[in-house]
Amino acid sequence: MSDLIVPVILAGGQGTRLWPMSRAARPKQFLPLTGALSLFQQTLQRVAGASQYAPALIMTNAEYRFIVAEQAAELGAPLSGILLEPVARNTAVAIAAAAAFVSARFGADTIMLVLPSDHDVSVDSSYHEAVQHATRAARAGDLVAFGLLPTHAETGFGYIKAQAELGGGASPIERFVEKPDRQRAEQMLAEGGYFWNSGMFMFGAGVFLHEGEILAPETLAAAKAAVSQSTTDLDFVRLDAAAFATAPDISVDYAIFEKTSHAVVVAVNFGWSDLGSWDAVWKTSSKDASSNVSQGKVTLSNVSNSLIVSDHAHIAVEGLDDIAVIATDDAVYVGKLSEAQKVGAMVKVLRAGKDTSGLTEIHRTAYRPWGGYSSVLSGDRFQVKRLFVKPGKKLSLQKHHHRAEHWIVVRGTADVTIDGTMTTLSENQSIYLPLGCAHRLANPGKIELELIEVQTGSYLGEDDIIRIEDEFGRA
Repeated sequence: MSDLIVPVILAGGQGTRLWPMSRAARPKQFLPLTGALSLFQQTLQRVAGASQYAPALIMTNAEYRFIVAEQAAELGAPLSGILLEPVARNTAVAIAAAAAFVSARFGADTIMLVLPSDHDVSVDSSYHEAVQHATRAARAGDLVAFGLLPTHAETGFGYIKAQAELGGGASPIERFVEKPDRQRAEQMLAEGGYFWNSGMFMFGAGVFLHEGEILAPETLAAAKAAVSQSTTDLDFVRLDAAAFATAPDISVDYAIFEKTSHAVVVAVNFGWSDLGSWDAVWKTSSKDASSNVSQGKVTLSNVSNSLIVSDHAHIAVEGLDDIAVIATDDAVYVGKLSEAQKVGAMVKVLRAGKDTSGLTEIHRTAYRPWGGYSSVLSGDRFQVKRLFVKPGKKLSLQKHHHRAEHWIVVRGTADVTIDGTMTTLSENQSIYLPLGCAHRLANPGKIELELIEVQTGSYLGEDDIIRIEDEFGRA
């Protein structure tokens, strides 16, 4: 038995309500929405370095594995593991798989603190007090949910009914209430005794597995099989795809918490937001004298109660109230801030369009474990990209069947290998890579390497890559 709590951070979601910043390839948990660190990194920080926590266990999907590893490394945060979900199956099987892994690694009596990776949480004395209450209840065999004291009649959250008091420890849960309509939410707020379901949980790994065997046997069987048949890939654990896919697509609330007789809630009132929409980002951010929130290159004149965010272009706004302008290098969203929940519907329209579906999936800048690249210009039989390679990193040894490439070093030093011969290039030097050659790019320096890549050929798709050797296990 370990006295340490194992944090389990759920980082596999593909939120789209913060489009165009958040997209499937790099969703909101990996974006710095409320400060210099991403929401995932802020979650890691909450459980790093404290004496009561073991290194965090991360549950994510294969597409995000290198982002997770990179952002944890940036903080210097050790991890107990990175579990890769092969398919999306909601939170019940994900948490069950984490519980099976924790039980095998640390022991069945180990306490797990399950945290979403995309919430904004204020850590204060009430937060630490709530964790202490939850820990005592979990060690006594309860399954603990953290219930937030509601501040308004919110229709986007689930609710928990309980006779609980702030600072009063854990109380039995009477029932869960799904996302209510406006009238029902107002009634519950007036009645009292209802709390927002934060999605944060704490329980013993063995207790959760026992309840799962009784209440959700299909989910638990799939999770156990996925863990026992998992494979190790570099620093990642790939859960078995066939076993994991047999699990029902169901949340942990439905599968376990609404059925168990051991569910309790700890009532809390620390600062919290699920940052589920742009108006939520506005509410949690510091504002100017006119109640505006701006990020990036922004100029405002006679603007109030608005959110203006740009990661590329300079945005100038004149004479507007209650406006949201979110600009990336390839898309701009403009709408009423008070109706920011409608972004999700807009994303569905974009995803359905042949010419716009890509805007919901990827950014113009793509991130890779070695760095990344940005699209600069494309045309008939040519494409221009900006490559950036981290110090000490190298791309796979690869070749292309349909394109040749020219590389021009803008900053840093590049080691370029072509058919076994290596050439070192410095700033303002260039090299030609003929079609079909086996080539590799590496950054031997201590600063980021930046290049301009010009591709020419009959086909320029990213799938025209034959990887011969790769240190990230992609060959």
